[in-house]
Amino acid sequence: MARKPGAAAASVAIDLMMEAGYWPPQPELQLLVQAAVDAVLAETGARGQAELSVVFTDDAHIRALNAGWRGKDKPTNVLSFPAFPLRPGAPLPPMLGDIVLAAETVAGEAALEAKPLAHHISHLVAHGLLHLLGHDHEHEAEAETMEALERSALARLAIPDPYA
Repeated sequence: MARKPGAAAASVAIDLMMEAGYWPPQPELQLLVQAAVDAVLAETGARGQAELSVVFTDDAHIRALNAGWRGKDKPTNVLSFPAFPLRPGAPLPPMLGDIVLAAETVAGEAALEAKPLAHHISHLVAHGLLHLLGHDHEHEAEAETMEALERSALARLAIPDPYA
């Protein structure tokens, strides 16, 4: 969805934290996260100003978060924790929330799928941000919409379709 003429572009201040795990250097992660966020904001036509926290951690920490918040005692690649409930298309709240990525799972998936780690990180940041913007993939129609937004945002970054 393109931004409406005359609508103010979205601006998101990103707080990046490297908590645990083996990740690319922080300046590289900052660039990847900023590019993914900008692509998603452009693709969704988001408007307003907000803050976002992105945490790079390891499987042990994300497993504890997944167990505590979702009742799933296993690591996962990315978790999103919205600060406020948001409907797709609504103006941005002051704080979007947190996106948390797990090093071992993310690296393992990238290797298994033979894709650059940077591309997979960008995809997961985009995926997590779409959740914070109110998108979900619990039902087929929602999943199709969310995946189409992911594909379009990643195409802006010259990243191939992650679902191909």
